[in-house]
Amino acid sequence: MAAAAAGVRVLPASPNWYCSRCSDASSDGRLFGFAARHRVCLLDVGAASAPAFYGELIGHTDRISGFAFCHCPGQSNLCASSSDDGSVKIWDTEALAAVGEYSLHQNAISALHWSPLVKDLIVSGDEKGIIVCYWHNRSDSQQFFPEPRTIFCLTCSPHHENLVAIGYKDGMVVIIDISRKREVLHRLRGHDDEIHCLAWCPVPGEERLPAWQDELQVPSEEGRVPNGELTQDTTTKKGCYLASGSKDHTIRIWSCARGRSVMTLKLPPTKRRGGAVDPAVKERIWLTVHWPSGRSTEIVSSCFGGELLLWDLTQSGKRKWTLLGSSEGQNHSRIVFNLCSVKRQDKELLFSISMDRDVKCWDLSTLNCSWTMPSLGGFVYSLAFSPVDTGCLAIGVGDSMIRVWNTLSMNNIYDVKTFWQSIKSKVTALSWHPTKEGCLAFGTDDGKVGILDTFSSSAKNKPPQISSTYHKKTVYTLAWGPPTPPLSSGGEGEQPSVTLYSCAGEGIVFQHNPWKLNGEANDINKVIRDTNSIKHKLPAHTEISWKPDGKLLALGNEDGSIEIFQAPNLKLLCTIQQHHKLINAIRWHHEHGSQPELSYLIASGSINATIYVHNLKSVVESTSESPLTITEPFRTLAGHTAKITSLSWSPHHEGRLVSACYDGTAQVWDVMKEEPLCNYRGHQGRLLSVQWSPVDSDSVYTGADDFSVHKWHISKQEHTRPPQGKKSIELEKKRSMQPKVKAKKKKKLIGKSPTKQDLSDAVNGDESAKEMLLEENGTSDHEGEKEAQEAELSDKVSVTVSKDTSSAYNYSSFNLPKPFVTQKAIPVKKDPPKEKPTPDASLKKRKPRSILPFSTFMDHRSKDELHQDCLRLATCLKTKDNNEDVSPDLKDCIHLGLFTDRASLHKMIDVEGKHHLENGHPELFQQLMLWKGDMKGVLQAAAERGELTDQLVAISPMVGYQAWVWTVEAFAKQLCFQEQYVKAASHLLSIHKVYEAVELLKVNHFYREAIVIAKARLRPEDPILKDLYTSWAAVLEKDGHYSMAAKCYLGASSPYDAVKVLAKKGDVTSLKTAAELAQISGEEELSATLSFRCAQDLLLSRNWVGAQEVLQQHKTLFGQRLVFCLNELLCKCLSERNPCDRKSPVPPCYHSWELSREASFFDMVLEVWQNVLGMDTTEQATCAREQLRSIEHPPSTSNTHPKQVLFHICHDLTLAALSYQTATWDEAVKSILGAVTRSYDAGNFTLMQEICSIILPEGCDNLRHKLDSANSQSMDACRSLEGFVAYRLLYDLWWNPPKDSLVSQEPGLDPVLCPSEQTALEKSYVSGQSSSEETPDQNAVEMDENLCNTTEVRMCETESDSRTSSVDLVDSQSKLDSCKVLLSEEIAALQNTQRDIAEVQQILADMIRQHQQQRSTLQENTNRSTQESNLQQSSEAESDKPCSDSSQMNCKDEVKEPITLPELTKQLLKAKQKLAEFPDNLKVFPFPDVLECCLVLLHIGSQCPPELRKQALDLLRKHGSANTYKKAGRRFLT
Repeated sequence: MAAAAAGVRVLPASPNWYCSRCSDASSDGRLFGFAARHRVCLLDVGAASAPAFYGELIGHTDRISGFAFCHCPGQSNLCASSSDDGSVKIWDTEALAAVGEYSLHQNAISALHWSPLVKDLIVSGDEKGIIVCYWHNRSDSQQFFPEPRTIFCLTCSPHHENLVAIGYKDGMVVIIDISRKREVLHRLRGHDDEIHCLAWCPVPGEERLPAWQDELQVPSEEGRVPNGELTQDTTTKKGCYLASGSKDHTIRIWSCARGRSVMTLKLPPTKRRGGAVDPAVKERIWLTVHWPSGRSTEIVSSCFGGELLLWDLTQSGKRKWTLLGSSEGQNHSRIVFNLCSVKRQDKELLFSISMDRDVKCWDLSTLNCSWTMPSLGGFVYSLAFSPVDTGCLAIGVGDSMIRVWNTLSMNNIYDVKTFWQSIKSKVTALSWHPTKEGCLAFGTDDGKVGILDTFSSSAKNKPPQISSTYHKKTVYTLAWGPPTPPLSSGGEGEQPSVTLYSCAGEGIVFQHNPWKLNGEANDINKVIRDTNSIKHKLPAHTEISWKPDGKLLALGNEDGSIEIFQAPNLKLLCTIQQHHKLINAIRWHHEHGSQPELSYLIASGSINATIYVHNLKSVVESTSESPLTITEPFRTLAGHTAKITSLSWSPHHEGRLVSACYDGTAQVWDVMKEEPLCNYRGHQGRLLSVQWSPVDSDSVYTGADDFSVHKWHISKQEHTRPPQGKKSIELEKKRSMQPKVKAKKKKKLIGKSPTKQDLSDAVNGDESAKEMLLEENGTSDHEGEKEAQEAELSDKVSVTVSKDTSSAYNYSSFNLPKPFVTQKAIPVKKDPPKEKPTPDASLKKRKPRSILPFSTFMDHRSKDELHQDCLRLATCLKTKDNNEDVSPDLKDCIHLGLFTDRASLHKMIDVEGKHHLENGHPELFQQLMLWKGDMKGVLQAAAERGELTDQLVAISPMVGYQAWVWTVEAFAKQLCFQEQYVKAASHLLSIHKVYEAVELLKVNHFYREAIVIAKARLRPEDPILKDLYTSWAAVLEKDGHYSMAAKCYLGASSPYDAVKVLAKKGDVTSLKTAAELAQISGEEELSATLSFRCAQDLLLSRNWVGAQEVLQQHKTLFGQRLVFCLNELLCKCLSERNPCDRKSPVPPCYHSWELSREASFFDMVLEVWQNVLGMDTTEQATCAREQLRSIEHPPSTSNTHPKQVLFHICHDLTLAALSYQTATWDEAVKSILGAVTRSYDAGNFTLMQEICSIILPEGCDNLRHKLDSANSQSMDACRSLEGFVAYRLLYDLWWNPPKDSLVSQEPGLDPVLCPSEQTALEKSYVSGQSSSEETPDQNAVEMDENLCNTTEVRMCETESDSRTSSVDLVDSQSKLDSCKVLLSEEIAALQNTQRDIAEVQQILADMIRQHQQQRSTLQENTNRSTQESNLQQSSEAESDKPCSDSSQMNCKDEVKEPITLPELTKQLLKAKQKLAEFPDNLKVFPFPDVLECCLVLLHIGSQCPPELRKQALDLLRKHGSANTYKKAGRRFLT
């Protein structure tokens, strides 16, 4: 049955904050629903005058973020809600039940809308930007992801069923078409902050209105560029307007057809906020917009402070808005979140929800507020009817506000005033002054007590008076009563007639003087002690109640007792020992019945579910001097299944009582018959407060932790007694569905695990005003109840309404206890711990182990045994004079030693210690021995067992100095055993054993720590330090940490070693640093060597700039600087001549020198030397030459690295250039020849060619003229040089014949048929291979200066040759003439002899190798043939590499007929004699292979002049005896 039908009137929970759509009205205009925390509250708004509570939709387990009705015809009873629990539920409001549910979002849902055109389509969006469309009739869904941004709101078009507008957190608005693959139609840019709301114009089409004509013609600030693609869909052609409200204080009207903004409305600064908007308020704005149906030119929007504005879009000019709510107090006082409207007969109604927790209904025709429905944002802790102003109900709520509800108001049934000033905390207790109108006392969960004037007209603005005495914990109860001492003394009029009593969680009752709240309040315990001369500790008070006539005071205590005192001096009349559990509620029966004796009835409720009623008539009339004890109740009211939180007697009946209980129900009882009359189950949570209506005998008001107050009728309830068994389990289920508290981190909690109390309040969960201890395993335990209460109330952040922080206030989730069996009862008042306070449960600390477990256990045995102990102890102490009697009595009760003499205590300690050792807790045994005073024994025992601890060492000095030193040494040994060497060393230091500590660390490789200690504690010259550094350096060096090792050597003041170790790594930066370090340390020579190595490395990476920087540090390296400079210029020339396709991995780093390109190479070099390196005197040149001549480079071979070859060549050329400068031509020729032959020896033919053409572009003629012809050696050198130049020209002719003679080349020729070892290598270079076996690829890449594919280069040269062919021919003839030099008979003979010698030597070497192989072979019987075949393979492998041809030939001969050793020796001797006959000048300088040149000449063919050809053939016949030449010359000789 809907609540409205039962006549229930409700103050509901507040609507949720900061949601774009969490409230909506049904299309038939009957219901308005809004999301309140995790439920939806439905109001029946069918009647014009006031709303009625209709019911709630219950099922979500977390805050609801979106709610919408279905607006399709015939479905007005359906609605949908989305929640932070991830689900969307579909509800039927008639049944108040869910009819469907889906959870398709992975992220928090932030917006929801039910399509107004498609009756089963629900569209929702989440914080990551995903849109889900769900058709619930066919359970089909589709997802869209138009933008990866946070969605704030979305709304479906009322005209086109596929269009949805989406607003994002960053100000973007997107319109999508859900029927298309590429869904985005428009991206509307203009806002620059959160979009709070979107509203489509209810009228389709876009007729222009006068107000925005001008805006369309004048382009505005965004330039009005259409956003997104403009589609010509038929649906969107007509278009429709869309309004958006944003946090940037503007509303924009967008044209859907044009995809752009057509109007911008800026919020006006409203008067009430004091003119302009304070910038600090900016983030507090929420700009929601609503376009009422059928009005295409009017929009309603919210504004800064809660005002609502109606905008007329047709008005031109500045002011286009009108304020809703003409009279004061009609408007909301805080920002408005949602607006929705409904058409009702003739008028249109608008509903708004706001942060001020009011729901308002507006009439749009008059712009006035029709009604206001207040709502509550926290637990309802307290209800109180005014005794003076009938029907005026004060409500204390956990949202830090007090509501005063005039329940008798005729014209407005929700006539509620709200007070929030200075409260700033949950309101947990209220009490009206018995006679003064509008005087209301309140107490809060942070211990504050205050008095409020609710009556005066200026009450709204007048802050309450606050007592200067605060309670330490939550205020449980307030009561006005007659003054007691010291306030009762003094004449009439000097003291107030009634004073205010407050009772709080720490168990104290204060009496406050209402006339002087700033004075100190009195603790009434003092009066009670004085009057009744009590010495023992008074129990903690949890409830206070004055008899209405002011003669008796009842105090309820946390031990369950109730004490009755007589006013004014508080004489104790009697104690009621009935409940045995913390007292939550005490109420006296009223005075105005027909049976006066009933006024002595007192009803009480506690954590126990039973209510007891006692009759105190006999006690009051008794004349006994001493106080009585009552243990029998007058009546017992049993039936509730959880703790009682509040009681209220009916003022209209006699002996009729209503109780509020944690079982979620309120129960009306007939006390005299002990009979339950009626049970109310309308709340969705635990009841915290109850009041019987003072004017209607059938009405009761209850408040609960579901944030609501219900007014219900006794006669309309179907149940008579509280739910039992199954029913209470169902109720439990209903509650456990509610979300868990997300507990905030508590401050410091004491007491029993408050984490068990899963309740939450406005802020974030918390409990009822009087604490709650759920039963644990059915037994209840009250230790720590008070603290728990504290934890749960005061540790929450209090909510102040004047500071809206976040929506969290509103809906922080909250939860009810799980089935009670396994719970701690949650007392609404608590008792202090009786024993040690238990450690904070929320920190999950383990309970520390008891140091006296045996005696503790003995003191927790059964009741009978404990009683026996008491008797035995009393007997012992009585006979204490006779010691013999004491001991035997205690034999089996060692634990009683705690209460007798020292000897017994020692026995007890020994027993406990034995237990600890047996259970493996030596530390506790040691602690006990220490208490006993036997320290030395403990230390020795612990050292023997290796159980010394820091604590033991720390207290060892108590025994004496020697013992301390001994203990520390033992502990250090123990620590070493446990591998805690650093700690051991620290302990050794504490007894001044520095050397031992250092040695210990060193041995265990803690060098760093050892050095710190040694440096800090020892003399600087102590040899130990140096030793530490060098040992550490050695270890570091071994591990490859060179820079660290270098630091150690420097620390040990041996810089030479530091330099050496730094240079060890050998990379550029290490060498550079090492060189600098050597220079700083004065090791000049070493520094120069390292700098040179570094420069060479830089050269390899082609960084000449860096190399020069390194070299210029040292004068001794001046010559090398010249070499590097020449090297750079040469490389530049080479790379310019042979531009290579292959990109080198490291780009070269050249200097930017000015070069004169016309000059010869040497002139260019000398110019740079002079200008850049400053070499302008002959002395410098001579000096540099001496420096360089002292350096011998080994001859190059085919295995020398190409860059190395190039560097050595540069060395030779530098010497040549220096000779050139000093005009010593003989030297120059030799140096140039050295450079050429070096490239020839290295087998790099291309390089040789390039060097000849760069250094000697014109041949050797002008050099020959400058030589001294008498100096035969230099003439020989010159001849040799001419030979190489000619050799180069010869090949040039063969590879690049003049164009017209290309044809004559014989087609069958193989151009790469060159005899001689060198030419094989040249070919390998030509094809881009490197001769170096180790790193061919790397060399090939690096050597791009000289490794360009020569054949390609030759082709280029041929093509670029622009000379005419006749010139070509003439040129080639002159080149051929110069080749005559090569055909030298005597040199051919010499070379032939050298070849023979090499051949014999090769055979000898092979024989030796073969012999070694035979010896190393393990099988003695291996056939000679295998040896031979091995040998043959190895020699063939040898010949794959460029190896001497002769060796190849000889291997093959050898297979046929072996040669004996003597024959070989003879051959060798003969050849050597022949060699000796040649003149020496022929042997000094190398010369190209003459036979090779003959073959090339013959290959050139028709171009070769006949006489040359003949000469070549003769030479071949005469000297070409070697196999290779035979094969090569076969064609020409046959």
